[in-house]
Amino acid sequence: MEDAETGSQLHPVSVPEVGEDAVTSVSPSPPPPGMTEEEQQELQEELAKVEDEIQTLSQVLAAKEKQLADIKRQLGITPLNELKQNFTKTWQDVTTSIVYKRTSETLSQAGLKATAAFSNMGSAITRKLEDVR
Repeated sequence: MEDAETGSQLHPVSVPEVGEDAVTSVSPSPPPPGMTEEEQQELQEELAKVEDEIQTLSQVLAAKEKQLADIKRQLGITPLNELKQNFTKTWQDVTTSIVYKRTSETLSQAGLKATAAFSNMGSAITRKLEDVR
């Protein structure tokens, strides 16, 4: 491999992986009971094939993500614009939800009742003050 900016040769560093993928970094062990060496070899080949396919798909995904970013940049879509759109969509989803509508109706009714109660209390205080005079 060659670094495009410096022109220097890059050497991939081989680091053993941890977890399920680590199987490929160890030497083959004797086949499990009931499995022939031939079956184990077939599975090793299939494992290598699937790992290669995953690597290819990862590269394709990275290229598509770069293409997506380029298209968005050309369209003038910035991360801030996307955030605003996501927030607007989320707020719209919230305000159209049944829970929000019920809560809004309940609070509206409570507000009307509180307004009526304060109005009645104000009228009662006014009457008492008039009676005191």
